[in-house]
Amino acid sequence: MSITAILVVFAVTWFMVFFLVLPFRFRSQADSGSVVPGTPKSAPAEENVKKKAWITTFIAVPVSAAICAIIISGVITIRDLDFRGVMGPEPAADGTGG
Repeated sequence: MSITAILVVFAVTWFMVFFLVLPFRFRSQADSGSVVPGTPKSAPAEENVKKKAWITTFIAVPVSAAICAIIISGVITIRDLDFRGVMGPEPAADGTGG
């Protein structure tokens, strides 16, 4: 697995976790009772994106490390995900192709 592939796995994992973490403890301006003029009522009442980004990083690092470890170990391969049999039979270990 290349460095680029590891970075891609981490980035995808980070953003997926970030979008899961964002709604936690969300309080809108309408909930707090103080709507700033020119903003929608559903806008956040407080800025806590930095805290949520750190929480996301602490969750995404071990999750992406586990994903990379599974890929590198070969426990799950791309052929395990081929449910429709599109890839055909697995080549023989002796290199004869069948």
